[in-house]
Amino acid sequence: MPIPRRALGLLACATLMPAAAIAQVVNYPNRVVRLVVPYPPGGATDVIGRMIAERLTQGWGQTVVVENRAGAGATLGAEAVARSEPDGYTLFETTSAHTISKSLYRRLSYDPIGDFTAITLTAIVPLVLVTSKKVMARDLPEFVAWAKRQRRGVTVGSTGNGTAQHLTSELFKLRAQIASEHVPYRGDAPLITDILAGQVDCSFCTLSAVLPYIKSGEMNAIALAHPRRMGAIQNVPTFAEAGMADFEAATWFGTFAPARLPEELRTKIARDISAIVAEPDFTRRLVEMGADVTNYGPERFDQFIAAETARWAEAVRVSGATIN
Repeated sequence: MPIPRRALGLLACATLMPAAAIAQVVNYPNRVVRLVVPYPPGGATDVIGRMIAERLTQGWGQTVVVENRAGAGATLGAEAVARSEPDGYTLFETTSAHTISKSLYRRLSYDPIGDFTAITLTAIVPLVLVTSKKVMARDLPEFVAWAKRQRRGVTVGSTGNGTAQHLTSELFKLRAQIASEHVPYRGDAPLITDILAGQVDCSFCTLSAVLPYIKSGEMNAIALAHPRRMGAIQNVPTFAEAGMADFEAATWFGTFAPARLPEELRTKIARDISAIVAEPDFTRRLVEMGADVTNYGPERFDQFIAAETARWAEAVRVSGATIN
């Protein structure tokens, strides 16, 4: 029986697809690649994004330019990436805010999960409970006991409504059964200034942001919300060690692309970034920032994203936080 002409055409296309995909990878990149960072210059995400961009530029022989698209809790940058072509020439370096936004925002013009392709998870930076020097507590039991004695509750600073820091403090408030007042700030710098001045009692901060102040003794580090101790502050116990099991929270740094990125390109980009992260000097710089270097590939990053989305959805529900 003769094969219809249309069927022959479809068969030919299917046969040519692998060759076309191979050619796309071989020729990639042949022009400038844009790496969108949804935060201002100078922060940890920007620093890591520029470290990756610099080394990709060297390895690929094509410029990888960092584009800072800050604002609206990292959603402005995410929206720009979600609307981009899935051709590998727009990448996205972001944090846990990406998975939090799925539950936090009532209205988004994009799907934080469905509109993106996860490529690599570079590192996790755990949150650490720190207090001002005015707080008379040296460990977690002492801190909880002190907090319960405060008639007006304790003041807990964060880097903004709905951030990982804020949501973690609400979960802690529930677990510790203490009263607290949330004090949101616009970023780490003003929050840290007020902790040092004793204007707020405590905060859950990213370890990278407060590590110098912990080491200098200007802040008290109570416990680390991580499964294990970190070498940078080896003397600070985890929450589990301090008596509060299953209390873990962190931000993280990962690379995405728009949805429907060809699998061959996803594999290549992930492989090249993973090789960079594995370089000893790159790993050392991350560790010095207080990071736990993960270097997960696409499949494991997909699993991590699913778990993070569920974790933060529960935290948003408990806190009652929402942004229109």
